[in-house]
Amino acid sequence: MPIHIPFDNTYARLPDRFYARVAPTRVAAPRLLRVNSALAEQLGIDPGSLGGSETADVFSGNTVPEGAEPIALAYAGHQFGGFSPQLGDGRAILLGEVVGRDGQRRDVQLKGSGPTPFSRRGDGRAALGPVLREYLVSEAMAALGIPTSRTLAAVATGETVVRETLLPGAVLTRVAASHIRVGTFQYFAARSDLEAVQTLADYVIARHYPDAASAGNPYRVLLDGVIARQADLLARWVLVGFIHGVMNTDNTAISGETIDYGPCAFMDAYDPAAVFSSIDTAGRYAYANQPRIAHWNLARLAEAMLPLLGDGQDAGLASAQEALAAFGPRFEAAYFGGLRRKIGLETEQDGDTALVQDLLARMAENAADFTLTFRRLCAAAAGPEGDAAVRALFADAGAYDGWASGWRARLAAESVPPQVRADAMRRINPAIIPRNHLVEAALAAALQDDFGPFEALLDATAQPFKDWPGFEQYGLPPAQVDPSYRTFCGT
Repeated sequence: MPIHIPFDNTYARLPDRFYARVAPTRVAAPRLLRVNSALAEQLGIDPGSLGGSETADVFSGNTVPEGAEPIALAYAGHQFGGFSPQLGDGRAILLGEVVGRDGQRRDVQLKGSGPTPFSRRGDGRAALGPVLREYLVSEAMAALGIPTSRTLAAVATGETVVRETLLPGAVLTRVAASHIRVGTFQYFAARSDLEAVQTLADYVIARHYPDAASAGNPYRVLLDGVIARQADLLARWVLVGFIHGVMNTDNTAISGETIDYGPCAFMDAYDPAAVFSSIDTAGRYAYANQPRIAHWNLARLAEAMLPLLGDGQDAGLASAQEALAAFGPRFEAAYFGGLRRKIGLETEQDGDTALVQDLLARMAENAADFTLTFRRLCAAAAGPEGDAAVRALFADAGAYDGWASGWRARLAAESVPPQVRADAMRRINPAIIPRNHLVEAALAAALQDDFGPFEALLDATAQPFKDWPGFEQYGLPPAQVDPSYRTFCGT
């Protein structure tokens, strides 16, 4: 049965300076490694048509499916604080857009599909390890309920790519609400192309923020919307211990989704200064810095949109500053509200923020595992017999006991039955995340053509809030945390 992808493209109708038309580069021997049948069905693609050589040809780029209009998107970006006026899709090609069964429009993009006019001497390819890492982590984030791009398929190319060594190549098919970034606005603003900035803003409003269209100043409402979504997204990241690793403006999606999983990771032991990216040598994108960096990135968006925000520079600047001032309170409300729920509090009282900050400080001092501490607190909320398992995570058991006494007193101020509280906590505190040592083991096995660990980890992280018999090892940290552990960018 031939593959039918119901493309309905709009970005390719924008002016030519928004992208470059380019076809994927053929690969030698495409082999389908995995296809996400559930996601395919959501997109209106018949899962029964997926599998075998034809699917591998389509998702490797060897065959351009009917209705696709392959383009590489233009954008700029601040990378580690330094501005590059032209970046663009150097190893990704947008096949087109699909309106899914839920009525939502999504991009279908090939990542690792060969060079484009934006490649800047790069090979345009992707290695197998980073492709599988993005597959694992993006799908885990979706299961955690965090806005994210998704993975439709992974294909081996039968070719090698040159990084630090020769590695097997692969292509990832990524699905996202769109691939429009802060850097897309910056690209046109850097060229003083106000017409393009306004065209882009109008497109984004129509696609992502339709309620803004009827506002007195739709562009200010657009900026407000992007700021709100990014504040909520960053709160969700830090509430599960996620570190993106490369929060450049070209990796900040206007839609409010998490995109561009490169040197990303989840914390084991809680450490606000945790950095896992090999290229983040100064800790710019450390765990606790992420909200501040998001605000900085949004300020760059406001700069690019400044002429749209008011009549004259002063009015535009005042509007931008007012919009940006909302980020901090929005983030803190989402973050501290989430932390209260993580420790089982359903109401807000004075002292709650101090209580949860005290817990985090004790966790940091005692190298307590972030995910396990909150998961085991669920049982402790049901009764003191659960305390021992939490206590065992602290180097100094008394550090937990000192905090737990105040926590129990605060729980007693609410009339929630203990088991009801515990069950509610289990619905938001994951038991399973893609632990770094398990991800690395799965990738290492895949490089030896053993995809069993990858499939098992994908299955384990698909339902992160349940305790599954037989999956216990996926909820545990490594026997010994490697303080030098680093992840690497796929380029």
